Amino acid sequence: MLQLAALFIASSLLHLGAQAQPVATAVEASPGFVDAQSFGFSPAASGLANQVALQQALDGGGTVVISQPGTYKIAGTVFIGSHTTLRCGNGVFLQKVEEAGPFMHVLLNKGALTKTWDEHIAIEGLQLIVNGVDNRNWTVFGLRGHLGFFYVRDLRISGFRCADLGRIQFAIHVCTFEDLLVEDVIIRGQKDGVHLGRGKRFIIRDGVFDTTDDAIALNAHDYATSNPELGWIEDGLVENCHDLQEVSGNVGHFCRILAGAWIDWRKGMEVQQSDTVVSNGRLYRVSAKPDGTVYQSVTQPEHESGTVTLDGIPWVVVQDEVTYTAGVRRVTFRNIVLHKSRPLFAVRFDNDHYSRSYYPGATIPLQEQLVFENCRAMIDAGTAFIEVKTPIDSLSVVNCSLNDNPVRFISNDALPDYGPTSINFIGCVFNHPGQMTLIDNQIPGKVIRVKTTASMKTGSGFSARVAAGDGELQIDSDLTGLH
Repeated sequence: MLQLAALFIASSLLHLGAQAQPVATAVEASPGFVDAQSFGFSPAASGLANQVALQQALDGGGTVVISQPGTYKIAGTVFIGSHTTLRCGNGVFLQKVEEAGPFMHVLLNKGALTKTWDEHIAIEGLQLIVNGVDNRNWTVFGLRGHLGFFYVRDLRISGFRCADLGRIQFAIHVCTFEDLLVEDVIIRGQKDGVHLGRGKRFIIRDGVFDTTDDAIALNAHDYATSNPELGWIEDGLVENCHDLQEVSGNVGHFCRILAGAWIDWRKGMEVQQSDTVVSNGRLYRVSAKPDGTVYQSVTQPEHESGTVTLDGIPWVVVQDEVTYTAGVRRVTFRNIVLHKSRPLFAVRFDNDHYSRSYYPGATIPLQEQLVFENCRAMIDAGTAFIEVKTPIDSLSVVNCSLNDNPVRFISNDALPDYGPTSINFIGCVFNHPGQMTLIDNQIPGKVIRVKTTASMKTGSGFSARVAAGDGELQIDSDLTGLH
């Protein structure tokens, strides 16, 4: 009996060994981890040589590691494809240099050039030195990030650092995406930190921002030169972020939330810079100088790609997928600390020489279900917590800490009707000493429904007021002054 058991065990072990052998062979044959240094990527090499070396390393896919500490010059865009990770070790810096002329992107996904989806890409630990190489030398019109991604699924950017953003390019720019994670980033400088165009399912978390312009931009609509496509941004979370006050200038917001709408092209219509039309099954935009010129369009744009000038109007093809509206919906902002003296969250249309988000007579886009949870406004003096310039169905403000930071509704003369909005303040702490303006309405005819519950007042002599303007405010409140 013992002999039979021994034979059974020996036979089983041999059988398992035979099964395991092909698995081991498959692992050995996979690309695995490669060090970019083996392709000649080096702190001692020129920017052009490093561009070629890093491209060769990434073309193999898998996980590419830059392990040797140092500052690596990069003189042109490096393209990254599907199922590829670029992992930068501690003490690794990539520095843009103009050895072969100006360029925009340090990294760009390969499918961006053909609007072909890339997937499962990760960028880890990249520390970027812009070094003044900051320009509009388009590879993809409207995509202007130092890290640029267009038509991408399952993208993760973690551990990114940049301390010298210029006035033109965004740090991270992603448009037309699904399943995006941006985490553990520190971004300082003048232009946008994380700038998103149309896409769905995203998380931006654990970020420190100190930017003159927007820390985060959710720009479903945008200037013609600031997003390559238009559409809805939806189902997102922004959490554990700080907006600092050390870099001078307050042009933007912690988060800009842009909507837009446009119409079918018609003969004789008047257009201006950044206007959009639907024509021949495509979206076209005016790409002109932002000088306020109004053009009359007589000739219908019908070209399939690029830019064609008709009636003195430069029309650029945006996308083949037709939509008439763009906006942001179902996004939560959680655990945000706000130090910068500017409107903190801006839900808006553009209506200036650079861009007219809403074309007269278009379908009115309704932005939806924005939630602000455990956000702390560290500034006072009437700085708006949320500034609203578009129709939106509801705002939920939960467990937030506010000073004199109203929710402010402003008309930019784009719409005849901004529709009703419901605002729910739950468990918020009000710190302002004296009277605070909770709601400041400047839109004629605007209907605002306000409810506050479980409020806490820490400011000495605190009371709340609302400024209804020419609108209608319906209030159910537990705050002193609004009972």
